[in-house]
Amino acid sequence: MRAKTVLPAVAMTAVSMVLTLAVVVMWLGRAMPWPVALVVGLGIDGGWLATLSYERRLAAQGDHSRPVTAVGWSFGLIAAGVLITHALTAEASKGAWLAVAWLPLAAKALWLVHGLWERTALTPAALGAIRGIQQEARDEAAVSRARLRADAGTEETRLLAVTEAGARVARVQARTAQTLSEAWATLENARTGEETGPALTSVTNRVTPSGTPRWELPVWGPSVPVAELEPTPLTDTELDVLVAEIRASRVPALSYREMASRFRSAGHSASEVRLRGAWKRVLATETGREAS
Repeated sequence: MRAKTVLPAVAMTAVSMVLTLAVVVMWLGRAMPWPVALVVGLGIDGGWLATLSYERRLAAQGDHSRPVTAVGWSFGLIAAGVLITHALTAEASKGAWLAVAWLPLAAKALWLVHGLWERTALTPAALGAIRGIQQEARDEAAVSRARLRADAGTEETRLLAVTEAGARVARVQARTAQTLSEAWATLENARTGEETGPALTSVTNRVTPSGTPRWELPVWGPSVPVAELEPTPLTDTELDVLVAEIRASRVPALSYREMASRFRSAGHSASEVRLRGAWKRVLATETGREAS
């Protein structure tokens, strides 16, 4: 990747230096000896090359110098000015010389691009890590999409199964309701028919001789639940009477365990504390009677 940015800059710099040297020699060679013109051209190219080398050295160290950069651009502007002046003063081929007059500035711009690339370049290890992260992100995205598609398919299958089961239940309920309505209509016809009514009456007279039975059909509809009746708790007096009666129901008198068993078998309810308290009160009453 480095060669893709540095080679165009090197090539453009070399062409610009050659053009600058040639133009200086041809342009100044008319007014002064050509060796002097050659020295002037080499001075411009040498200054440009020296500043460029120093800029590259600073860039390799991770540093940057604005004065050096300004001097380098000054040499580039001088070279471009020489080419433009020669193109304007040339008697022939002005367009061709103007077309190549921008090469020094283009070479400086290419070196600037190369410097920017060097400041942002990454090592192969970093590039490999970035590619691995990107691949991992793509893999996770693909897995997430597959999971979502699978979940959607599962949900669709579940909803379809539930819908079909509901439809089957509805069809069964409809058939059952139709069967019940037909049976109900048959019973109603039997109850209200002119021929079946006397026959039913003659059959049931032997079962219910006290009167003519009424063949009323039961109401077919929703049932209302009846609240469960809660037993009324016994008072202490009532509890004492029951305990005394159960205890004295056999001679000799029953023990507490036998009395409690018969008390609960008879359907009465009371807590163990209240039942034992009633037992103690009955014993105290009987003991008091015997003592008097």
